[in-house]
Amino acid sequence: MYDVAILWDWFAFAVRWLHVVTAIAWIGSSFYFVALDLGLNRNIPGPADGEEWQVHGGGFYHIQKYLVAPDAMPEHLTWFKWESYATWLSGAALLAVVYWVGAELFLIDPEKADLAVWQAIAISAASLAVGWLAYDALCKSPLGERPTALMLVLFAILVAMSWGYDQVFTGRAALLHLGAFTATIMTANVFLIIMPNQRVVVADLKAGRKPDPKYGKIAKLRSTHNNYLTLPVVFLMLSNHYPLAFATEYSWIIAALVFLIGVLVRHYFNTMHARGKAPTWTWAAAAALFVVLAWLSTANGWDGDYGALESRPLTPAEARYAEAAGFEEVERIVIGRCSMCHAREPVWDGIRWAPGGVHLETAGDIARAAREVYLQAGVSHAMPPANVTGIAEAERRAIVDWYRGAGIEVAARHP
Repeated sequence: MYDVAILWDWFAFAVRWLHVVTAIAWIGSSFYFVALDLGLNRNIPGPADGEEWQVHGGGFYHIQKYLVAPDAMPEHLTWFKWESYATWLSGAALLAVVYWVGAELFLIDPEKADLAVWQAIAISAASLAVGWLAYDALCKSPLGERPTALMLVLFAILVAMSWGYDQVFTGRAALLHLGAFTATIMTANVFLIIMPNQRVVVADLKAGRKPDPKYGKIAKLRSTHNNYLTLPVVFLMLSNHYPLAFATEYSWIIAALVFLIGVLVRHYFNTMHARGKAPTWTWAAAAALFVVLAWLSTANGWDGDYGALESRPLTPAEARYAEAAGFEEVERIVIGRCSMCHAREPVWDGIRWAPGGVHLETAGDIARAAREVYLQAGVSHAMPPANVTGIAEAERRAIVDWYRGAGIEVAARHP
């Protein structure tokens, strides 16, 4: 019973690892093909739209691109799709593991919206589906023929969603969901648009028909969107590790600025690949926006996500830890060893806000963060960093015994 927290944490780590690996594969192949397409030498005779010679790993590669398709179907054709699918599926699993299972701690902010767990999960899941439906409808409307205008409308939708998520969820969950919202659009582009269009072209080739170039045009538009959305999604997925990004009144504006920064950076590289040189002003603009972003993160005081929970009573599960044997000793240890940093107004030099937004100043704080205290300062030696406050092994053992004892007591009550 008492090892469930450890096993669950390792399971979450494994899912996160899988998500990162598949994301690297998807982003890597996406960036490579965009760079390849933009850098093709198109001043060549023949049916190919362009070609490129490349060298890597001691070998030379001769690559040709056909605008629609070659005259005959190749015997071996590599499809790039599983990287995208695996990234989204592992990301959805991670969303469920961290934010749905831990909804009361990581997803729901009762000061914003006092939701039941099922309501928060329903909003979380439904918002991802609705986002794709709205985006797809825009792409298929006359606006789809005006790529720049379409991107501006998409940006407006992303800003609105950033604000909307921030009105409902905790700061970290809001940014994470905006990333998931965007990533869902990207993967759906691959699964529902790009791949089906490519299958139509392949079917035409096999049947001896000339493929319609419109399918390639549609797929390229969606692929371009994916290219420009990638960097902001990576930022949003990493943001939950940095309270300065999510635990501020202006986190939704920070997220909006991140999309502009991502577009500027991708514009630089896309232009470089296409023309051999790129506008350096994009870096200056991106840097200026990043300075604004950093300023916004400290433009107001904030409590962090745990602070929002202090206005409600302890849940039955949290109360269990506050009532368990050994809690008074653990409270003394945590307040003595951890609260100088994990405070609403930290007193440790160089610490301006509680790391991770976690407050450990009161019995309620500790009960709410029982699992994190157990994993970070009991089972592992992650906290305090470098053991700067000198927490003793006996104190770590006391934390472990308290947490595990609370679990055993519950099992005894509910066999």
